[in-house]
Amino acid sequence: MRIAILVEGATEKAFKLILLDFLKLRLQQQMPKLQFIPDDGRIPKEEKLRRKVENLLTGRDAFDAVIALTDVYTGTNDFQDAADAKAKMKTWVGNNPNFYPHAAQYDFEAWLLPYWSTIQKLAGHNKSAPGGLPEQVNHNKSPSYHIKEIFELGKKRSYSKTRDAAKILKNNNLMDAVNLCLELKAFINTILSLCEVDLIP
Repeated sequence: MRIAILVEGATEKAFKLILLDFLKLRLQQQMPKLQFIPDDGRIPKEEKLRRKVENLLTGRDAFDAVIALTDVYTGTNDFQDAADAKAKMKTWVGNNPNFYPHAAQYDFEAWLLPYWSTIQKLAGHNKSAPGGLPEQVNHNKSPSYHIKEIFELGKKRSYSKTRDAAKILKNNNLMDAVNLCLELKAFINTILSLCEVDLIP
């Protein structure tokens, strides 16, 4: 099983090693080959996305499935929420049974918020966590903004997606975020389903 995962860029690449370790525990001998394909900014839209998906699913080195993972907050107003992002990507690609759209609500950093005590230690500040479930922290002050803010208060430097996201995830159990983040759970369950193993309830 070969799965291409279209991602926006640096943060998601930091997530890759943590995701692989998490999946290996569940899949062992059934572990698929996952290839993260970053787009350095954002996943393409409309016809560009359709062509990209079709190219990955055809030809000599074709993948068995393509998963697209976008943030809802892309710097534009393309998506209202995760459901809207997934519906639009599905429409853009067309009726392709091997394409699986997913979205982080509102950005990837929502999946880091469950590890706020680790964020506090790394940032060197005790600012309290944003209230509510991680994926309900929204456009007005996105999860990445909250993390950037605590780093600037403590370290007097900004949060770096490539450096700090991996450190936040490194010694934590991904299941803690899966249990609080429905979109993360859906993304992981798509991979488990493609490998024909039990899903996370």
